[in-house]
Amino acid sequence: MIRLKRHFIEILSDLKQFSLEFFAFISHYLRLQFIRFEAIKNFFVVSLYRQRGKLARRLIHSGMAGITAFGVMVAPIVAQEFPQTEVDPWDAPSPSSVLGASIDNSSTSTMVSEKMRDRILEYTVSEGDTVSTIAEKFGVSEDTIRWQNDLSRDTIKVGDILEILPITGISHKVQKGDTVYSIAKKYDSSAQAIVDFPYNTFVNDETFELAVGQSVIVPDGVKPEAVKTYSTPSWRSITPDAGSVVASGSYVWPASGRITQRYSWFHKAIDIANASAPNILAADSGTVIVAGWLDNYGYGNRVVIDHGNGSKTLYAHMQSIFVKTGQTVARGDVLGRMGNTGRSTGTHLHFEIIRNGVYLDPLAVLQ
Repeated sequence: MIRLKRHFIEILSDLKQFSLEFFAFISHYLRLQFIRFEAIKNFFVVSLYRQRGKLARRLIHSGMAGITAFGVMVAPIVAQEFPQTEVDPWDAPSPSSVLGASIDNSSTSTMVSEKMRDRILEYTVSEGDTVSTIAEKFGVSEDTIRWQNDLSRDTIKVGDILEILPITGISHKVQKGDTVYSIAKKYDSSAQAIVDFPYNTFVNDETFELAVGQSVIVPDGVKPEAVKTYSTPSWRSITPDAGSVVASGSYVWPASGRITQRYSWFHKAIDIANASAPNILAADSGTVIVAGWLDNYGYGNRVVIDHGNGSKTLYAHMQSIFVKTGQTVARGDVLGRMGNTGRSTGTHLHFEIIRNGVYLDPLAVLQ
């Protein structure tokens, strides 16, 4: 009986292992199929886009004729639905007069969508445009436009077509042997910033493997040969040592190291890197509400502190945690050690501040 029970337990263990491996295989297979589908879709979209306008005139003429015929048939029916009114449907102003009134206004201007862009777009230079005004219009740096379009000087003319990146930085076409680390080093950026940009894709989402020929966006990247030509202010700095602190209701630096990534719309935090893996300190006093890697999410080992005033702070990618859920900590208390767990490319701290549900730029409030 004991042997039978042991055999049954072994069978259950094997079934569990098989299920885990099977689901892992299916997940990996579906991800690869999705990547291939996206590549094929993009190919057809580009092909159709290049043919745009070829039959536009015929389509517009046919469409207008159809609309006119439909109006002729429907007008009498509409008139019968409103017997008490003296409005003659045929007295309505023609579409052409309405259109003429709308285009006579010479003060119209091009509006750029505020939706986060996921790709490089083309912009045709208009009268009065400069590199500076275009950069301001699209929310990128002037150097980003210069580097992407190989502008040795800021001389542009009406009709020129410029490529505009979705964010400040640089676009890189992957060559054989390239990795997120080598690309980050080449453009003086960070591998984590490349990984965090939501529209960069990878052949393997765990190792961040890239496909030869694909383009990746390097946030805040600097073109190597352009560094000597253009003066680009550096935002990297050495954070002050937190040292001995006293609770005061404000935030202190949670760790020492180099700031490798700033706050942005796709990265609502700052990253502080330090290969020596220093201690992580509580930015302010409060109660620990999360401690560990509970959901296998990309944050890895992390700690979340509720400060009791509508504010929370999050400390992610830690290698070890020295606090537990429910305990209180004072400002400056050690929470754990900096690490490289979760969706991370190197030893660093991912630090967030959330106040009343709104993410704040830590650099604007840290002391």
